[in-house]
Amino acid sequence: MQIDDTAIADVKVITPRRFADPRGFLAEWHNETTLRALGIDLDFRQDNLSRSARRGTVRGMHFQLAPLPQTKLVGVMAGRVLDVALDIRLGSPTYLRHVAVELSAERGNQLLVPEGFAHGFCTLTDEALVFYKLTAPYSAAHDSGIYWADPALGIDWPVREGDAILSDKDRALPRLDAAKPPFRYAA
Repeated sequence: MQIDDTAIADVKVITPRRFADPRGFLAEWHNETTLRALGIDLDFRQDNLSRSARRGTVRGMHFQLAPLPQTKLVGVMAGRVLDVALDIRLGSPTYLRHVAVELSAERGNQLLVPEGFAHGFCTLTDEALVFYKLTAPYSAAHDSGIYWADPALGIDWPVREGDAILSDKDRALPRLDAAKPPFRYAA
């Protein structure tokens, strides 16, 4: 398993090792012991799978409030996405900076998105299956987010705002100035 740093220290790209043969390959999607040995000690509580049928589908920018904030380990099982982690921890030296990484089934790479970050992705292919592990279960009462195309976020999405395929929920998310992110940076 390979772990690569990004421009934001807490966000990591994780690429599991693949064992290939004429049938295809085998990879360990998640190995708690290996990650712990590499300095990532997380207790995942829920797994999610999302399917997006069309290129230009945007899901995000989501986060979950305390007492159930979530760290996510995100990867793609089919297709490709641009995956984005946005630092919304007040007082952080990287506050409102983001990391955008192309995740693909072909590469098998994953993005570790810590709590205190808003997360979202845009599909780059017509069929995309995104799998993610979460450190806290989903809670509708704690579910929150920021409107994905808010210019204040400075994210260069691969789809124009008017062309994106969105859920009604994501379309109605507040802009940053109204969202008031609740996370504080702890050094």
